Amino acid sequence: MMSDDENSVEEAARGMLDKFEPGSASGPIDDLAEREQRRNQLPSGERELAQESARLANLCQYFSQEKIDIPPDILGRIGRVSKRGPLERIRELADITQALMEYLNRAGPGSRLRQ
Repeated sequence: MMSDDENSVEEAARGMLDKFEPGSASGPIDDLAEREQRRNQLPSGERELAQESARLANLCQYFSQEKIDIPPDILGRIGRVSKRGPLERIRELADITQALMEYLNRAGPGSRLRQ
């Protein structure tokens, strides 16, 4: 049985996470036009970061759907992106996306990279 303090902490955490639920201000946006509109409203640096993050997320989603493993060295780079400054982060995300595209290109459509 949880104490009152534990219950209030759990409720507060749930409340903070609610803003990321579908339909909320920070929730996922399925409509591409709305997503683009929101991204275009961001300040320049944030907009570039959002664009590069979206490109990488879309590519990672493709890898997942096709059951293609992301090379360990690139996974390591992805894990370190958050430790960089904003401008370095944008450049690194673009470089990672490029490296993944080159990896796909080298692998070809009939490669054994798929599981």
